[in-house]
Amino acid sequence: MNDWTTDAADTVERVVVIVRDKTVVPAQTITKAIVYGLVAGSLVSAALLLLFVGLFRALDVYLPGGVWAAYLVLGGIFVIAGVFCWSRRNA
Repeated sequence: MNDWTTDAADTVERVVVIVRDKTVVPAQTITKAIVYGLVAGSLVSAALLLLFVGLFRALDVYLPGGVWAAYLVLGGIFVIAGVFCWSRRNA
């Protein structure tokens, strides 16, 4: 015959493990996904910002006519991208 104290302790441990698996583990998974997503988003936005600054600087150096040509080229690209996004909206 088993000792009732070890049976009770095993039952409590089993219940605690079941509750933890149904509550804490999904919450940890969701939290990790959110944190990793925020870190990745921050890194991607910083990389895009540096890319656009570098592109502007390269255009300014290699296009004749001064800084207005770089503004014209990048402005045209962004206007075309904006018109494309505006035409694809669902509103």
